[in-house]
Amino acid sequence: MPSFHTSFPPASRPTSPSRFRAGAIRSRAFTIVQVMVSMSIGSIVMSFAVPKVKQAERQSRSTIIIADLRTFVTAFEGYAQEGRGWPAESAAGVMPAEMADRLGSTGWLRATPIGGQYNWESNQMHGGVRYRAAISISDTSLAPLPVNEEILTEIDRLMDDGNLETGSFRIGVNNDPLYIILL
Repeated sequence: MPSFHTSFPPASRPTSPSRFRAGAIRSRAFTIVQVMVSMSIGSIVMSFAVPKVKQAERQSRSTIIIADLRTFVTAFEGYAQEGRGWPAESAAGVMPAEMADRLGSTGWLRATPIGGQYNWESNQMHGGVRYRAAISISDTSLAPLPVNEEILTEIDRLMDDGNLETGSFRIGVNNDPLYIILL
């Protein structure tokens, strides 16, 4: 009778228990030092990335506010130039009735990207100065306005003189951002 010798190819050979020695397992696993080094590198990368993301978010919010203000100013000035004067004063988050057909409700009535809501200021005092026409961003029950000087300075830098005490964009009463259309 012929003898049969069973031979397995190297990949399908049964694994012997000697292949799972403690040294073999350690060489395939991560050591605590390797994990700590990886976490340190990740932390360093994040320390550079987080400020850039925050800066991009701040600039995005500022850009939206600037675009809104320019749109609103154009609508209010158009209304005034048609000989109608400036619309009557309205509360924060309330659209002046005269502007309903010019502004559309979406932009004016929503909370701004920095909090608060837009507020039409007609012939109002701010810091002892009377402004004939201005738009402020005010705290409301629906949209609280946390004062963030970094964002306000960014808005001022992008659209005005970079100084919150001077120019068309400044800080008004109650630390509300104020864009002055006409003194």
